[in-house]
Amino acid sequence: MGFLHYEFELSPDDVVEVTLDKQANVRLMSDGNYAMYRKGKNYRYTGGLAKTSRVHLSAPHAGHWHVVIDLGGCRGTVGASACVLSGA
Repeated sequence: MGFLHYEFELSPDDVVEVTLDKQANVRLMSDGNYAMYRKGKNYRYTGGLAKTSRVHLSAPHAGHWHVVIDLGGCRGTVGASACVLSGA
């Protein structure tokens, strides 16, 4: 399973901005859910299929968060970047 992974410490006012070069799945998840994602088990997340670039995701609460970008099993690669817009 190929994917891009970013980690952030987020406060309730932070927004993660993800820029993509093509359509991809963009998911924001907690540590526990990221572990389940890696194991191929059921997990919960915020986000989903992004058809356009500049995706904005907000964490439901402060803490350590993971952004995962993948093509949902499709072949190919995706280019992406992610940053935190503090207090957005």
